[in-house]
Amino acid sequence: MKLEFFFDCSSPWTYLAFERIQPLAAEFGVPILWRPVLVGGIFNAVNPGVEFFNAVDRMPKRKIDYLLKDMQDWARATGVEIAFPPKGHPVNSVKVMRACLVLEPEGKLVPFARAAFRAYFGEERLLSDDAVIAGLCREVGVAPEPLLARIAEQDIKDALRANVDEAIARGAFGSPTIFLDDTDMYFGVDRLQLLRLAMKRKTS
Repeated sequence: MKLEFFFDCSSPWTYLAFERIQPLAAEFGVPILWRPVLVGGIFNAVNPGVEFFNAVDRMPKRKIDYLLKDMQDWARATGVEIAFPPKGHPVNSVKVMRACLVLEPEGKLVPFARAAFRAYFGEERLLSDDAVIAGLCREVGVAPEPLLARIAEQDIKDALRANVDEAIARGAFGSPTIFLDDTDMYFGVDRLQLLRLAMKRKTS
């Protein structure tokens, strides 16, 4: 089986799915292909106006209250803390997502992304701030200065753009978007139970 996880660290639902998909993949012995994207680029192309707190004027208050409760229910079930909306939301996560691309070959993507999620949603630190990114680097044993220089290089910018374009071409409209065996798409943390059933069918 092939399991791909297109994600952006600025999404609270992605944080939940990020933590929950790892034990699911381990259950079936399937490696996760991490695919960093910039969710704003996906929104701009195929899902404009979706940002939650840009659309509250079009939602009844009871729906907003329920969505926030639902998020906290998932956070408790997952064992993470989510302050939503965190200060500065929506944040520009482009540097962090480029950093994930750089760190993936070194085996540092998962700890760095986890630190980024925790910093933004647990501690309300802005992921657009170079000083915050440098702190995340030190948390996971990465030298900040070379990383900050590397994420400014054109090939890394192009690689992130390519991931966004690929996600859009394959049907994505937000983050997280998960693909099983290239074409079987799942969106959001609440669809992981359906993904598990699909994976189980393939092994039975």
